[in-house]
Amino acid sequence: MSNPAASATPPVTAPDPSPPSFRLIEFITLFALLTSLTALTIDAILPAFPAMAASFSVADATDLQMTISLMVLGMVFGELAFGPLADAYGRKWAIVTGLLVFGTGTLIALFAQSMTMLLLGRLVQGLGVAGSKIGTRALIRDRFQGEAMARIMSFVMMILILVPMLAPALGQLVLWIAGWRAIFLMLLALALIAGAWLVVRQPETLTTERRLPIRPLPLAKTTLRILKHPQVMAYTIVAGLVFGCQVVYYSIAHSLFEDLYQAGARFPLYFAILAAGIGLASLTNGALVMRLGMYRQTLTALIGMMGISASLAILAWLGEGKPSLPVFLLLGFWLFFGVGLLFGNINALAMQSLGQVAGLGSSIIASFSSLVAVGVSFAVGPLYNQTVYPLALAFFGAAAISLVLVMSVYGRDCGEVEPVRQG
Repeated sequence: MSNPAASATPPVTAPDPSPPSFRLIEFITLFALLTSLTALTIDAILPAFPAMAASFSVADATDLQMTISLMVLGMVFGELAFGPLADAYGRKWAIVTGLLVFGTGTLIALFAQSMTMLLLGRLVQGLGVAGSKIGTRALIRDRFQGEAMARIMSFVMMILILVPMLAPALGQLVLWIAGWRAIFLMLLALALIAGAWLVVRQPETLTTERRLPIRPLPLAKTTLRILKHPQVMAYTIVAGLVFGCQVVYYSIAHSLFEDLYQAGARFPLYFAILAAGIGLASLTNGALVMRLGMYRQTLTALIGMMGISASLAILAWLGEGKPSLPVFLLLGFWLFFGVGLLFGNINALAMQSLGQVAGLGSSIIASFSSLVAVGVSFAVGPLYNQTVYPLALAFFGAAAISLVLVMSVYGRDCGEVEPVRQG
């Protein structure tokens, strides 16, 4: 099976704007750190749910699921704003501004004296982290295309996977030493380090002549062109469905491991085992995508996720909703292996046709996929009933719908989205 995207574009789109001393390994490490803020902001607080519930007199620690969902909801609005801003003012400007907003939200959460203020801080954190997410993705798109971009994204994710593997353990360590508020202090420090590193080492990749001034009518028309592009929107919905399953898992992970397996202090270990599946998949994808292509890797992941999630549901049924811990860890590992295969490829496929509107396009992709993810989270999260059924069925349904969407746009030449420059 051939991959039409493989021959459609060259692997590199523009001369490398980075200084000679800014080697690829530093580039990947910096952008992995910037991208990791999203996962770190979600995962590091998971072990602190009981302590946070006690601080704010929340009767059930599972009610803190809202701290995850509202952060993702903040990302929806932030992603809508930062895309046009990244195209108008540059990728670095968007990333740095986003980090400043993120820092503001982190301070609100750090000093929150009520659950309402904590949730507000999480919402603002989501708004800010969107700038880093959008600007980073557009900057990478400025430098790479096609399988080369998928390869870079896979290597970024290979480093990035250390975050969800280690974040709960890091959060738990900080919790033991200094309390849950210190977790937000750690997030603030990392944002400052990443921002300073970016400012000093990474040149702007969007030249002045390629910038798109913010004009409402052309912006609206260009947005409509992106929304009407079949391939962009199909892959965007797929990204949202898969991310939605992750948000569901993040929201219920601590409760699930505690309710079903009495995890206690072992929660970070179990969480890391499942997260390692994404890391192995990213390494595998980086090695194979140039040879097999993004489309084939995506199909393999989706079909595999359907089979694994169906097996998990059946084994849960045989165990009255609770498969044995080794079975759950094994199947969960391979489920997240599928997630790892998907993300580098799906995001690259969605960005493939965006070209000069990479900032706005990245904004729409991220915002729309986050909105889909919030919908999945709000729909499935409350169904948690101390079994693995909701999680297994969510993954199966998302993979099945995604498979249909990906196959429906395969081989279609829909062209590249051109910006509307005048009203």
